[in-house]
Amino acid sequence: MKQTIKSILLLAMLAMTNVACKDDLEYGPLVRDNRPAVPVTFPNATTFGANPFVIVSVAGGGAIRFDLSIPAGSGRTIREITRVVGGGTGINAGSLNSAALAFNTAPITASGTTVAFQTTIADFSRKYPTVNVAPLADPLSPREIAFIFLVTLDNGDQIVTQQVRARITP
Repeated sequence: MKQTIKSILLLAMLAMTNVACKDDLEYGPLVRDNRPAVPVTFPNATTFGANPFVIVSVAGGGAIRFDLSIPAGSGRTIREITRVVGGGTGINAGSLNSAALAFNTAPITASGTTVAFQTTIADFSRKYPTVNVAPLADPLSPREIAFIFLVTLDNGDQIVTQQVRARITP
C-alpha cells in the first residue's frame, strides 16, 4: 500500500514538472535577457563586476570623460547621443524619461563607431546641485556620481546603455 502511494506521488510530481517546464519563448521577452543587437561599451572605463567607472580627480581639474563604442563589425555607426541623464547612483533607465534629470539640452552628434561624452564636476554640480560631489578621504569607499545614455544608431535604433559612474577622488 505504501509503495503504491509513493509511486502515485512520484508520477504526479513528474507530470507536474513536465507541464511546468514550458519553453521560455512562449512567455515573451520578460524571461529573456534584454541585450541590444549592437552593444555599447565604454573602453576607457574600468569595472570590477558591476557598473563601469572612470576615476575623476578634483585636484586634476575634475574632467569627466566617457568614451562610448560599438563594434566596428556591426555594420552600424553612432548617429548621436540623444539623451544623457546624470545624478546619484540611484538613477536607472527610467530616468531617461525625466526632463528634470536630463544633462544635455540637445543631442550630441557623432559619426563612426565611437563618440565621447565630456563634462566636468563643476558642470555636474551646476546641473544637479543636490547631488554631493565632495570627494571622500577613504579610497576604499569613494564618492560616485552616475550617468546613463540613450544612443541612436544610423538606422534609427535606440540603445539604452548601462549605468556608468565617475568615482571622485581628491
